[in-house]
Amino acid sequence: MRCVHWRRVPIDLAREALEKSGATYVDRAVQCQLSAHEGEHVGLLIDAGTYGTALWLRWHGTDEAELVVLPDCPVVAPGPDGEGCCLFAGHAKQHTWEDVPEGLSG
Repeated sequence: MRCVHWRRVPIDLAREALEKSGATYVDRAVQCQLSAHEGEHVGLLIDAGTYGTALWLRWHGTDEAELVVLPDCPVVAPGPDGEGCCLFAGHAKQHTWEDVPEGLSG
């Protein structure tokens, strides 16, 4: 199950993200993309434009948020049509294809 924590993107960080990426839009809020956990949260903002990286918003509880550029997770699901993980390299817990949405598990 995915983490249920959301964070509003502070306007100054949204502007910085737009400048760094050249994107025309940034979501006003992001959901943590990790599996359910305690501690530091990370929400995807923008594909950073540089191959193999993305711009993420990182926060812990109600502490200030920060922008971080992180390399993509290189792990691919087993099998000939293996799906790539949509998280960042070195993330904790499950890869995105292993995280079954609530209500869909056996």
